[in-house]
Amino acid sequence: MIKNKWWKNYLYLFVVLVIVIFLVRIKHKTPNEIVQEITPSVGNIQTTITSTAIVQPQNRLEIKPPINGRIDQILVEEGETVKIGQTLALMSSTERAALLDAARARGPEEIKYWEDVYKPTPLLSPIDGEVIVSKDEPGQTVTASDVIVVLSDQLIVQAQVDETDIGKVKLGQGVVITLDAYPQIEINGKVDHIYYESQTVNNVTIYQVDILPESVPDVFRSGMSATVTIMENEKDNILTLPLGAVKRDKNGAYVLVGKTKGKKPEERRVELGVSDEQNVEIVSGLAADDKVLITTQKYKANSAKGGTNPLMPAMRRK
Repeated sequence: MIKNKWWKNYLYLFVVLVIVIFLVRIKHKTPNEIVQEITPSVGNIQTTITSTAIVQPQNRLEIKPPINGRIDQILVEEGETVKIGQTLALMSSTERAALLDAARARGPEEIKYWEDVYKPTPLLSPIDGEVIVSKDEPGQTVTASDVIVVLSDQLIVQAQVDETDIGKVKLGQGVVITLDAYPQIEINGKVDHIYYESQTVNNVTIYQVDILPESVPDVFRSGMSATVTIMENEKDNILTLPLGAVKRDKNGAYVLVGKTKGKKPEERRVELGVSDEQNVEIVSGLAADDKVLITTQKYKANSAKGGTNPLMPAMRRK
């Protein structure tokens, strides 16, 4: 009887032990996980700031007549390059225009006499630049407050940078400019000026940033919309890992480094540097030949009959 009792006790302990092992295995089982082993790669990371922008003159100069009168001739066209001191237009004062109108009733000789005696007033260009507005016609009456011609010394791109990014923008940083009208054309430029006063656009605080193109293509027009990509930071030949390989806790960042077969992976502390949307720089803590483990979830199909992909909408039954 005693012997049978011991056997029953042993059997009971064995069953309990099997149940405990089963529960532990179930607890730690991760059938939906895929463990991938990778090594750090040597590459480059470039961080950028993207913003909307507009093409406009760096210095916009409006040419107004010194007197009231009438335009005789417009001597330039939009898009034309002009030099300092070049005559842009000729106009008659109100008195000259009245004299010439009266002389026309007396014949060509009278008109020629007054044209020689009373010369027209020239409008001269004060700068070397480009004509960006010239829409008046000869014969039009103007006042001293009317704009006859608008000049630009050169076209630039003015970006609107969010206040959260303005601290990352520095003078001289490289920029890639893309015009909305010509997305296939990329123009290189650099940050030329950062404005000190903010503006509020759609309840967002922004700062204007002037970007100077290295060259101004013929397709540039004042008022064109553009997108600018400011090169914030770029590092070459650095050790990088995918962002998904790096884990974080209250003590900082770490990665799982694979050991020999059968041994538990090691949690290795790493120091991080710059990052983009996909990769992060590993400053220290890893070597190029270390094996880093990445754990990802895999899709598990419904094993029940008629199971469907949970990511797809359910089909209605008729």
